[in-house]
Amino acid sequence: MKARSPSFLALLFSLTLLLVSTASIARDSAFPPVKTSTVNGTQIAWTQMGDPEGTPMLMIMGLGASHKVWGEEFSNGLVAKGFRLVLLDNRDVGGSQKYDDWGEPVLWWNMLKAKLGFEVSHAYTLSDMGNDAVALLDLLQIERAHVMGASMGGMIAQTIAIEHPERVISLISIMSSTGAPHLPQASKESIAAIRNVAETSEDDLAEIQAKGFYPAAIPRQLMAIMYSGDRSAALNTLQVPTLVIHGEDDPLLPLPHGQHTAEVIPTAEFVSFPGMAHNIPDDVRPAMLDAIEAYVWPLAAD
Repeated sequence: MKARSPSFLALLFSLTLLLVSTASIARDSAFPPVKTSTVNGTQIAWTQMGDPEGTPMLMIMGLGASHKVWGEEFSNGLVAKGFRLVLLDNRDVGGSQKYDDWGEPVLWWNMLKAKLGFEVSHAYTLSDMGNDAVALLDLLQIERAHVMGASMGGMIAQTIAIEHPERVISLISIMSSTGAPHLPQASKESIAAIRNVAETSEDDLAEIQAKGFYPAAIPRQLMAIMYSGDRSAALNTLQVPTLVIHGEDDPLLPLPHGQHTAEVIPTAEFVSFPGMAHNIPDDVRPAMLDAIEAYVWPLAAD
């Protein structure tokens, strides 16, 4: 395994800056205190919001991000609509178990292996992270829940729907992807923004961790995404009610990623928002919350 270099930390930090820029999903938030439980053989940090008797919604955040990145306003908006939120930190981030001892994968080498059809190095998989979340539902004695994920969290939510459909009332996949190889890569502008940021200082790292981002986990979680590969065929068999939400101006996972997700899932409904990048902007949030409410609540009558 390769030691992390300052320039690589700068790359990861700049990615974080792109995510936490103005009108980002990330903000300093006052969530309830987390608890830590050993589920699926891993220590997972989690918390809950809303009426304990409300309809449960499991919320899974993305690459290198803890539950804080959902933002207080978005989470409170869901609570106001009657949901019982179950928020967890994926393994390797936040208050959950870290995998630093596994080391940092060599990204260029693993990308080459993936391109040639060989298995990439990985500390864990999207299935492992999905199983963590399902085991948390077991701990909380929740038989079924709406499962919402953003970005990598959407990929984990898709994996739960594929592997544990009986536990899913509905799948809500936000600014995510099927992993299909034909889909467009990040825009040149976003790549340039990533490359143009100065080196990361220890103060910078402390600041972004306070916001809920954990750069050390990003290489290992990227390997989990690469190992998962293309989920299109499996998603095409889903019968779980699905809402796909995507930003029309997303530079990291461009709009076709969301469109393709909705195309391959037979039950999917697709909603896109202009002015939404790889975030949940303040001016988009109310409409997104309304779209989720309008899609989800009729399911209770089925």
